[in-house]
Amino acid sequence: MTGADARAGVLPRPSWSPRVSASGAVELADTYDLAAATLAANIVPGRDATDPPQYVRAGAGYPDPWTRDAALNAWDAVSLLAPDVAAATLRMVCEDGPAGRLVAQDAQWWDQIVWVVAAERHVRATGDREFLREAYGIGIRTLAVLDATRFDATSELYRGPALMQDGISGFPAPPARVPEGSSFVLDHPGTDIIACLSTNAVYVGALRALAAMAGALGEPEAPRFDERAGALATAIDTGLRDDARGAYGYLRHSDGTLDHSEEAAGVGLLAAFGVVPPARAAALLRGLHREPWGHVNVWPSFPRYDERRPGRHNVMCWPMVMGLVGLGALEPAPEVARQVLDDLAALTVRGDRRFWEIHDARTGAPSGGWQVDHEWPPLVDQTWSATAYLRLVHRGVLGLDPAIDGLRIADTVLPGLGRVTADGVPWRGATLDVVVDGEGPLAQVRLDGDDVTGDRHHVPADLSGHHVLTISRS
Repeated sequence: MTGADARAGVLPRPSWSPRVSASGAVELADTYDLAAATLAANIVPGRDATDPPQYVRAGAGYPDPWTRDAALNAWDAVSLLAPDVAAATLRMVCEDGPAGRLVAQDAQWWDQIVWVVAAERHVRATGDREFLREAYGIGIRTLAVLDATRFDATSELYRGPALMQDGISGFPAPPARVPEGSSFVLDHPGTDIIACLSTNAVYVGALRALAAMAGALGEPEAPRFDERAGALATAIDTGLRDDARGAYGYLRHSDGTLDHSEEAAGVGLLAAFGVVPPARAAALLRGLHREPWGHVNVWPSFPRYDERRPGRHNVMCWPMVMGLVGLGALEPAPEVARQVLDDLAALTVRGDRRFWEIHDARTGAPSGGWQVDHEWPPLVDQTWSATAYLRLVHRGVLGLDPAIDGLRIADTVLPGLGRVTADGVPWRGATLDVVVDGEGPLAQVRLDGDDVTGDRHHVPADLSGHHVLTISRS
């Protein structure tokens, strides 16, 4: 869909979407409605008899679900708002293997493991124990394949491109060839044996997700997965940390040298998964380069690109990546998360009130960026751009922190929002009207007037019907 198509109409707000507003962020209500509408527009009927009745496609320009899109869209967004569709989409990107179901074994192995993170978050949002056992089996079988084929025993890191960098414009030369010739990263020799920050951070999150699922199932493997997560975090610190700059490099070349570029998704995920201590995470996030319209994929620009011809996966604003920065910043640097929330809203205004896949970082205009010596077209109604915003509102504005056995309200929230209201928030079999007053640490939580502040979970797992949740912050 072109810009003219986008201006032709407004996506309707779905009836199942909560109504969210904040007195200190007047644009939040309309942007949340737009994000929910974008998600609804991308919940589509199955393509044939082998598909589920409905699934979440990657966007108006991408009819398929794709592994990383399915995972990122489910994560604290679709799993909360449309859990049956989220589960169907997560299952849709799996396949049968010799030992049982596992994440689809396509050429982009580096994004398979994020499925495990999303699956565990889905279980938290829904309490679905049948899905829990299924997802745990899929996760351990998928990890076994990746351990056997992609784990480098020397560096103790996982090899492969960055989380969402399937395009060669996201990499320096080498391993990129100049001229590029092909846009697909694996067509460039050596890209299969690099070790990237974001990908290894996701593995830490996935190992901890497997530990959580094992613990919930009473499986004895939980401590082993936690130990492996800690060991990988140490390997990241050893192999990808740039001590001279007090930062982390983007990738480690096969010869052990470190590329010193700054990868926004990698930094956000280091913080989100607790790979680094909170104080270090805060410093990394506050020091992360930001262009006029937001944080960019990789900074600085590679020599073969410039401001006039910005690389598609280089110095460009991808709302999905910006959302990962915001997610990681929620606790250690909440003011950075608030900046991301505002940036995402501003980009929708710049994009004719739509969520686009990518924006020019200096003008804010929708743009596909440059790759293989030409400019790619911008794509509208991109699902993971919308769900990045939904996730940030659910986690950072409302403070929703789901667990298998109940819902807690997080102790941190984005600054400057004023009074927040959210009517019709789905929580399993219940619907919540949420009111948040104040911006500081959690002072009191009331459920239908009853003080539940000291309860292990502020909202029970088995609650049903309509309820009012009042949150006071000091």
